[in-house]
This record gives sequence, structure tokens and C-alpha cells, in this order.
Amino acid sequence: MNTRINLLRQTIEPYREQIINHKVYGVIKNLDDLKIFMKFHVFAVWDFMSLLKSLQNKLTCTSVPWLPVGDAETRFLINEIVLGEESDIDADGKRKSHFEMYIDAMQQAGADIKPIFGFIEELKNYSDLNVTFEKAKIPEEAKHFMNFTFQVINSNKAHLQAAVFTFGREDLIPGMFISLIKDLNQQFPDSISGMKYYLDRHIEVDGGHHGELSLKMTNLLCGESEDKWKEATLHAVESLKHRILLWDGIYNEIISLNK
Repeated sequence: MNTRINLLRQTIEPYREQIINHKVYGVIKNLDDLKIFMKFHVFAVWDFMSLLKSLQNKLTCTSVPWLPVGDAETRFLINEIVLGEESDIDADGKRKSHFEMYIDAMQQAGADIKPIFGFIEELKNYSDLNVTFEKAKIPEEAKHFMNFTFQVINSNKAHLQAAVFTFGREDLIPGMFISLIKDLNQQFPDSISGMKYYLDRHIEVDGGHHGELSLKMTNLLCGESEDKWKEATLHAVESLKHRILLWDGIYNEIISLNK
């Protein structure tokens, strides 16, 4: 990958390390702790899908009549990613989005799905995100996290969206968390198998094939523009900072409930 990608990676590495080594993983000891993690994290899964579709809308023609939009290579890259994220195969061989798989995993584990379902229902009624935030009872840290994502979406700048999509979401699941899920799955196979499958698919698809595609997409969209690379780097850093704040919120709730 080119020098600019490597420079961007060097800049964001300290923030990635904070996420990978975050103290939240050390306090998830049992199924109840994992349920709290899922209650928060599902909002990041949802707005990942929103960022994905925003990129597709920006880089391809999604309206009728069809018109040629953008570059064929970026069209291919985003459409390939959308295909996998929006219509993957679940553990039973059924087509589902990664968000729907996550909801299934939450229901299997007995996690609280009321906040995310309430949020989506309010969004259907009002469509305005700010109004929905006021009406839906969701964690404050999740609101801040999604607010940042939608600021990027509303910037209407494809290179910023691609940078946040690529460097703010991929390859952020540490080995210790994966080991924890495997251990819990051995103890509670009827409750954790869905979460384990979701993580396995995330690592296989998002961290592998989709990670490479999104890197190429970001590289193409930033091109030779120094300004675009600077903007992309700044927003990648901000996205990681917001992830850290989300993880802080999960940590604080688990600690407060375990006192």
C-alpha cells in the first residue's frame, strides 16, 4: 500500500492501541457483562451499516433513471462490500445483514434489545436523527458515537466517509475479547453461539476481504490530494476517539452494576 496509507496508519496507531487494550475487556467476566456490552455496541453496528449505504449512495447510482456515477473501480469496491455486509450467510445458512445477525445474537443471549428497537421505530416515525435521539432512550455514549458518524455522512465527502469506514471500524477486535467469547460459548453454548458466529464472520469478512477493498477505496478517493489525505487522517483519528468514549461508557456501566 502507498506511503500515504502508511503515514495515516502511523498517526492512528496510538488510538487503535487504546481500543485494542481498553480496560473494558477486562471487566467482561460473564454473560450479564456481555449483555451490557452488546446493548451499547449494537448502535455501532447499526451506524456502520448507515455509513456503508451512504458510501454506496455517493459512489454509485441508486436512483432511477440510472446515470453513470463516479469511477467504475470505486463502484465495484463499494458494491462488493455492500453485498457481504447487507446479505451475508448466518449460522443457519440464511441471508442476513450483519446488523440482523447481531440482533439475533442479542436475543439469543438475552441482551436488552429495547433501546435499539425503540430507536429504529422512532427513526421510522421521525427520520430526523436529532429528534430520534431525544425520544429514544439510548446510552449517551452511543448518541455521541452516532452523531459523529452522521456528521461525516452529512459532510457529503466520500473520502472522509471511506476513511472513517476503513480505519475507524476494521480490525479493532482484540484477541483477548475473542478468547473471552470462545470461553463463554463453551459455558453457555445456547446463549453465545450467535455472538461467536458474528465475530467469526466479522474477522473473516470485514477484517480480511472487506478490509483490503476499503483500503483500495480510500486510496482511490483521496488520490494525490494532500488536503484529502489530511482530512481523512483527522477524521480517522476522531472516529477512534469516539470509539474509545463508547468503550468507556460500557466499562462504566459494567462497573456500576457490579458494585
